[in-house]
Amino acid sequence: MERLGTGIGWRPEIADAVERMPGIDWVEVVAENLCPGHLPESLRRLRERGVTVVPHGVSLGLGGADRPGAGRLLALAERAEALGSPLVTEHIAFVRAGGPLTASPRLEAGHLLPVPRTRDALDVLCENIRIAQDALPVPLAVENIAALISWPGEEMTEGQFLYDLADRTGVRLLIDVANLHTNHVNRGEDPAEALAGLPLEAIAYVHVAGGFERDGVWHDSHAHPVPRPVLDILTDLTSRISPPGVLLERDENFPEPGELARELVAIEEAVEKGGGARADGAWRAGAPVEPSSVSTDPARQRLALAQTALLSALVAGTPVPEGFDRVRLGVQARALAGKRADVVAKVAPELPVILGTGYRPAFLAYAQGAPMTDGYRRDALSFAEQLLLSGGLADARVRRELREWWLERSGPTPGSRRPAVRLARATRRVLLRH
Repeated sequence: MERLGTGIGWRPEIADAVERMPGIDWVEVVAENLCPGHLPESLRRLRERGVTVVPHGVSLGLGGADRPGAGRLLALAERAEALGSPLVTEHIAFVRAGGPLTASPRLEAGHLLPVPRTRDALDVLCENIRIAQDALPVPLAVENIAALISWPGEEMTEGQFLYDLADRTGVRLLIDVANLHTNHVNRGEDPAEALAGLPLEAIAYVHVAGGFERDGVWHDSHAHPVPRPVLDILTDLTSRISPPGVLLERDENFPEPGELARELVAIEEAVEKGGGARADGAWRAGAPVEPSSVSTDPARQRLALAQTALLSALVAGTPVPEGFDRVRLGVQARALAGKRADVVAKVAPELPVILGTGYRPAFLAYAQGAPMTDGYRRDALSFAEQLLLSGGLADARVRRELREWWLERSGPTPGSRRPAVRLARATRRVLLRH
């Protein structure tokens, strides 16, 4: 694995600051936020200066029961090629459930949810990763995630699960030390024990991020300064191995550039304290375990049923599956609804403007009975449609502006001469007029 050095998560809000920041060797960008044919000028300039850019996927769902979709894999491959990246990264998580394996509606979490550390889940994850590796033009690294909840009946520790995963597939690991801290607070897992069980030579790079604690629960916000316990875990990791790269993540509540620079200095000091200057343990491409000829379909079926039951409880209000902590599941459900409201407000910024202070309570009320099934953009349209059809908007101006917004974005192409298209548009207008 090539050395990456010190990096920062590239976001449009801090693009100018990142370009001016000294000591930045590489950046990471959310893959789904890029269009390969229209890269932001800031990223183009960074690449021209020799700064490495790594695409970081968030929607593949490698830990889900379904095999990864060919379209999503193609999109990730196109971004890696457009950026000239040495690798791509994703998460050990599931993000959707339901569908044909369970004969139930498809549900979207809009968030990274933990997979159970069981043999079934490991078998499915290994096959999904092999499918992804075959489809991608560069090596893949997968990240451990933060979790508010624990699965009952787990058969392995995080270290054992990740070790077996890397051993069986040859996949690299993206270790997030902030997520190790999150799991320490929320699930009682010892970060040192997790690090001791990892195949350290498989580490591609390391994430560092901030969060906050509320009522005994740690929220991995990526919107707060990196706390000392996270830096201490980084020091522990770098006392064991010198990772090829370390990167600061920040997604919201961006501070002024000087504060970001100070956080990077603190990260570098934690690395040095751990002995990060010693010889690095580059990943030695071994011979991954040959895939078993035994079908994973039965394991996929069992995993699909379990994940669908959990996700349905979180986003659709169905009963909590046996063995889960009801209180903690409630915390996770509220966090998912809040994140959903925040992301929809970013995807469709006109909605909070049109609805004012009524946006958030209206969206949270909508979310209770309407699980997300097809991404945030469709979610925004469905929310507006339901609000209009419910007749709950007393203000005529708000109702008119919301109707115009919805019609502009949901209708077929204006001016179509096709009878079916004209009928659909007319039907929408009649419905919304009432």
